[in-house]
Amino acid sequence: MGVTFNPYDFHEVDADPYPVYARLREEAPVYRNEELDFWALSRHADVVAAFRDAARFSSANGPLLERRAWGPQARKAMSFIAMDPPEHTRMRRLVSRAFTPRRIAELEGRIREIARRHVAAALERGGFDLIRDIAAPVPTDVISELAGVPEADRAELRRLGDAALHREPGTQEISREGAAALLELVGHFAALVADRRRERRDDLTSALLDAAADEDPLTDEEIIAFLHLLVGAGNETTTNLIGNAAYWAWRHPEQRARAFGGRIAAWVEETQRYDTAAPTQLRTLTEDVELHGTRMPAGARVMLLPGAANRDPRVFDRAEEYDLDRDTSELVSFGSGPHFCLGAALARMEARAVLSELVERVAGYDLDPAAGSRRQSIYIRGFASLPMTVTTR
Repeated sequence: MGVTFNPYDFHEVDADPYPVYARLREEAPVYRNEELDFWALSRHADVVAAFRDAARFSSANGPLLERRAWGPQARKAMSFIAMDPPEHTRMRRLVSRAFTPRRIAELEGRIREIARRHVAAALERGGFDLIRDIAAPVPTDVISELAGVPEADRAELRRLGDAALHREPGTQEISREGAAALLELVGHFAALVADRRRERRDDLTSALLDAAADEDPLTDEEIIAFLHLLVGAGNETTTNLIGNAAYWAWRHPEQRARAFGGRIAAWVEETQRYDTAAPTQLRTLTEDVELHGTRMPAGARVMLLPGAANRDPRVFDRAEEYDLDRDTSELVSFGSGPHFCLGAALARMEARAVLSELVERVAGYDLDPAAGSRRQSIYIRGFASLPMTVTTR
């Protein structure tokens, strides 16, 4: 019997997708799921090529598989990651004027302060939930502060973002609760943009309103969509990266010793490769494409699997081993080409800050995954809850 891949199988695939990914790479590098109407690419070379080929592998219908989310309306919630050039080029250029490397670099000290505050508060309790108490609130605070979201609204934005992404077992479409959460999020960001139109402040939302130079400025709708993308996707990626890093270092004591010995950056990068926080993205074909002797027709929905690509033995030696000493320069966790993640540097900085604060204060730790839970979403891989106990220095 051939390999079967249903990303909504939260019991088998979500628990550990990597055996299925391995079979896809070897047995069905161009995989077809008739029931859900998508193709899947799992080999590193094919995933990278598709990421870089925006002309044939279009983003115009968005990166999500669900029919309610897939289509030209996707840009309303997903901003420029649901656009193709030249629209994508214009939008990304304008956003980049506000979301500059300098602005991100200037945040580093503040990120460490935020991480230090949450880590210290958790350690005072002795036993805590790594996700709820540290991994989730740190990126929420950082990105909310960057965007100008009031502190009183941040926990609610996190809750709404979780509700929008959650899928119940056996379901494939966004729930009524999830759809309502999306509308509430849009309402929050619309109010924020309206407030900054009345009075600018020193934050990203104000900078986005002033981003235009010699071209049309961003509309309110475009800014709202970008803020939704930033606060939603940005939070999730970093939260899951932190949780996954703690989990796999706990599972591999030798690697944990290396991490605690100062290899923080390597810890972050190898975790991204080994257990990719954002393992799937969708594209739509603008023309027939043939790969490995199989023709995918124009209009086909193609799921790219960076989570599978990051363990391709054609690129990574001993790909199934968690090893902080390896070369991770070919990882595709943040995509590639014109849609390479604009927030990649920020996510890495946040993860390094949290893990550094933990290492400085903790001599050892233990996790209880059985008492925790995993996120149930085909787009993000990580923990919703991960109890942790520590031995402080």
